[in-house]
Amino acid sequence: MRLKCTKCGHGFWYRIRRDYFRCKKCKRDFKPRRLPLNLSRAQWRELLAWFMREQSVDAISNETGLERKRVLRALAYVRRAMAHDVPASFSGTVEVDETYFGGQWKNKRRRIRDRGTKRGRGTTKQPVFGILCRDGRVWAEVVSNVEAATLQPLISNRVKRGSIVNSDTFKSYTGIAANGYVHRLVNHGEGEYVRGRAHVNGLEGFWGYLKRKLAAKGGVRKERLPLYLAEYVWRYNHRHLDKRLKINRLMTLMKNES
Repeated sequence: MRLKCTKCGHGFWYRIRRDYFRCKKCKRDFKPRRLPLNLSRAQWRELLAWFMREQSVDAISNETGLERKRVLRALAYVRRAMAHDVPASFSGTVEVDETYFGGQWKNKRRRIRDRGTKRGRGTTKQPVFGILCRDGRVWAEVVSNVEAATLQPLISNRVKRGSIVNSDTFKSYTGIAANGYVHRLVNHGEGEYVRGRAHVNGLEGFWGYLKRKLAAKGGVRKERLPLYLAEYVWRYNHRHLDKRLKINRLMTLMKNES
């Protein structure tokens, strides 16, 4: 990442003393913003290169020579930056759906299994709500519940009026058309998954991708789910970018966050 003047953004300068530079255009002295955790740009780029390959924390620590705890803090910082790089709004044709996270039932503790529960809606697992635009972008967020009072404001804030909203027949989506949208439904309860161009298969595909990735990590703690959710939403939205461009984008995000 090329050093630029923090005042005017000009990319040509000369050093005047330790850690200070003078812009050749505006003639002002400036000190570059330090990157988080006192890691150099070279260290951050190396760490991000391994992170983009989805290597484990131990593997990144071995390859970069950084302490494991420092790598953990760095990756948490990266995921928080990813959470801010999401689409502001969607338009056109979108899909909305919810899913649940909490691990397989057979792996639960006996005292939890003895209480009994149910799969899907009504479960004690953590609900996550998502919106997918048919142009290939997605947004998802951990929610406290799947009531209409929770989900419909999220749709109103993220989807432009007049858009086509595809959903299943879950009661929380009742009334979407009254909010200024074209609402298309598929009835999963009767085994219907496609009705013309109405379906939520794109978002179902993202849920499958997300669950496979989290399962490969051995699962994540409930309190850390929002960070990992932000990571895989970001990876999905930028899946067509070259790795070098992904790293450049993350470097810029962290610079803006610091």
